[in-house]
Amino acid sequence: MREDRFLTSTREIGATDIWSTETAPVKIHEVRNPGRKSEISREQILDAAATLFRDQGYAATSMRQISNAVKMKAGSIYYYFATKEDVLHAVLDVGERAVANSTKRYLKSAGPDACHRRRIECAIEGHLRALVEKSIYTSAYVRNYGQLPDEIKRRHRRRRNAYSRLWDGLFIEAKKAGEIRANISVVSLRLFVLGALNWTVEWFDPNIHSVDELIRRTPVFIFDGIGIHDTSADAE
Repeated sequence: MREDRFLTSTREIGATDIWSTETAPVKIHEVRNPGRKSEISREQILDAAATLFRDQGYAATSMRQISNAVKMKAGSIYYYFATKEDVLHAVLDVGERAVANSTKRYLKSAGPDACHRRRIECAIEGHLRALVEKSIYTSAYVRNYGQLPDEIKRRHRRRRNAYSRLWDGLFIEAKKAGEIRANISVVSLRLFVLGALNWTVEWFDPNIHSVDELIRRTPVFIFDGIGIHDTSADAE
């Protein structure tokens, strides 16, 4: 089964073109008021690691850099995580769970009698809100997943495949109900939609743009497109 970032292919949305660890400067991102080792939480370490993975890539990030980011002695981080790969898995888990749980929660809010378009709109909102609210984790996920070795990806396939099936089910039911075109490939549609949603981590700034406006506009683009609909053609 082909791998995709949050169920979208790296090749399809060009992650490798927008990120190069060869040219990215090494930055140290400090966690605010980290305190002594006993006061440093696992969450603080993961926040720092996710930021570094996002900004310079997993391959270019060392355990020492993560330790420095939380003002921890280099060896002390191993009290929390045995390897850098363990840190990565934890970061990916946070991103995956945030998106999947948010999408399911907003889907549930649609109610049992909602039309299929409304259900898909709620799923889109859940996905987008998770991307924004857990931005350092989702950005780290989107920017790194396609470049990771297969042995690392393998651990995350079950959850990713389940999330893929959730979206496929939404589109299949909408097709059966006649709410989306019958000639659209469900897999291609899912890759397109999730690719568009995931790409927002590259350009969306909540300090400039309204999250609510983003959520309102996105389903309109997906369902109605950008072309002008000619009603006279329908009459013919």
